[in-house]
Amino acid sequence: MLYNDISWQLLPLELGFGSGRACWRRLRRWHMAGVFDRLHRLLLAELHAADALDWTRACVDASHIRAKKGASSHRPVTGRPREDGQQTSPDLRR
Repeated sequence: MLYNDISWQLLPLELGFGSGRACWRRLRRWHMAGVFDRLHRLLLAELHAADALDWTRACVDASHIRAKKGASSHRPVTGRPREDGQQTSPDLRR
């Protein structure tokens, strides 16, 4: 049976990775040491060198980008419904 979001306690000991708690601690140490960030950068560099990346379909999710200092949080967002039910005008994009 496959699980989604399996709890650490349900990891089978037969896999040889140790207890769920030991796996959690190990992954946390690797995360804190930057192992996954370095691995991600290395993979991107190798794929780029092999010309195996297709950036034509890349996008940036702005919900994860910090606002600049002093940026107003009350500026209307294009495409979102306003309180009166109308759409914000597309020419408000900056």
